[in-house]
Amino acid sequence: MSAEQGTTTATEDFSYTLNRMLDAPAAAVWRAWTTPEQYAQWAGAAAGSVEMDVRPGGLWKATMVTPDGGQFPLTGSYLEVAENRRLVIGMDVPGRPEPAAMTLELDEQEGHRTGIVLRQTCDSVEERDMAEQGSTMLLESLTAFLAGRPTD
Repeated sequence: MSAEQGTTTATEDFSYTLNRMLDAPAAAVWRAWTTPEQYAQWAGAAAGSVEMDVRPGGLWKATMVTPDGGQFPLTGSYLEVAENRRLVIGMDVPGRPEPAAMTLELDEQEGHRTGIVLRQTCDSVEERDMAEQGSTMLLESLTAFLAGRPTD
C-alpha cells in the first residue's frame, strides 16, 4: 500500500493541516486509530500502555517511547466520535486549562482509498511546529502500518 502526501498549511493562528491519501478503506484507518493494540503497534507506544474508551467524553492514555528509549505519558479524552468519519481527540497539556484538540477526518474514495485530514490549533509557533512534526511522523507510521511494512 502506498500513500500520497498532500499539502501542509500553517496559518498565523498557529494551526496546521496535514492531508494524505491512504491505500486502505476508512474502516481500517479508523481501527488503527481506535484499537489499543493496533495504535500501540504503529504510534510508538509502550506495549500494554494504551487504553481507549472511544466515545464522546471517554478517556484515553498511552505511554509513548522515543527513539532513544525515553518514555512519556499522554492522556486525554474523546471530544467527538463519528465512526469511520471524524475523530476529535483532546490531549491534556500541563498548565493548560482546556485540552489541545486534534481533529482527524476520513473520506473514503473509490477503490477503498481513504483521504485523511489532520488538523490542530496550538498556542504558539513553537508548539505548532513540534505538534506538526509529531503528527507528520504519526501519519508516516500509520501509512507503513496499513501497508504492512515495519514502522521503525
